[in-house]
Amino acid sequence: MKLGRKKAAQTAATQARAFHYDVIMSPIVTEKSTAASEHNKVLFNVRLDASKADIKSAVEALFNVKVAKVNTLRRLGKTKRFRNTVGKLSDTKKAIITLVEGQTINLEGGVK
Repeated sequence: MKLGRKKAAQTAATQARAFHYDVIMSPIVTEKSTAASEHNKVLFNVRLDASKADIKSAVEALFNVKVAKVNTLRRLGKTKRFRNTVGKLSDTKKAIITLVEGQTINLEGGVK
């Protein structure tokens, strides 16, 4: 079954937007990230398999800002022990987004 041209464009746009929401997991709001925001930097938790290009396109599409640079780091999960059980915390990936001068992202989201 073929989709019409307009319907296909809507489907592609919806899938792209859903992909952007899948790449960025959550913002990181700590004292260190707040201090970094003074230098046009924003921190996000992202998927482990997300590339820098994926992260850049997701931030630009979702927040309507221009990204200057993306730095990423992977933090391997620690091994934890509780009584006789050994477990492992999940690995995480963090992205440090540097915005173009004059651009900002408001992460408060209506919290007053």
